[in-house]
Amino acid sequence: MEGPIRLFTVIALVSLPTVMYGGYALMGVLRDRKLTEHQRGMFRAGHAHAGVLLVLALVALQILGQTGLPDAVLWIVCFLLLFGVLAQSGGFFLHLAPGKGKLGGRVTGAGAVLLGAAILTTAYGVAFP
Repeated sequence: MEGPIRLFTVIALVSLPTVMYGGYALMGVLRDRKLTEHQRGMFRAGHAHAGVLLVLALVALQILGQTGLPDAVLWIVCFLLLFGVLAQSGGFFLHLAPGKGKLGGRVTGAGAVLLGAAILTTAYGVAFP
């Protein structure tokens, strides 16, 4: 493992404790009942997406490392994974802010597109070594 795969694997692994802390914070938010039901749902969704997508990114990075894709493509896919995870989960957190629901939906959608591009490129690298 070297280059972008190593770097982005480290970034994903270091990010996991932040998601773990988010679970702890979520418990406090739910206990204190300071958010509306909609806000609690968006907090849960953002937290859950962050954790699941980070694990997906770790798996995708390992698969990506086994492909014969050129280094430039590896860098692009790694950035797509990173920004896709941040946007997909972060969009849910934008829903927590008053009046930011539309923006949150757009950011979440953009994250899905970025992740889709990363995963499809990885699949291409596996299918056509």
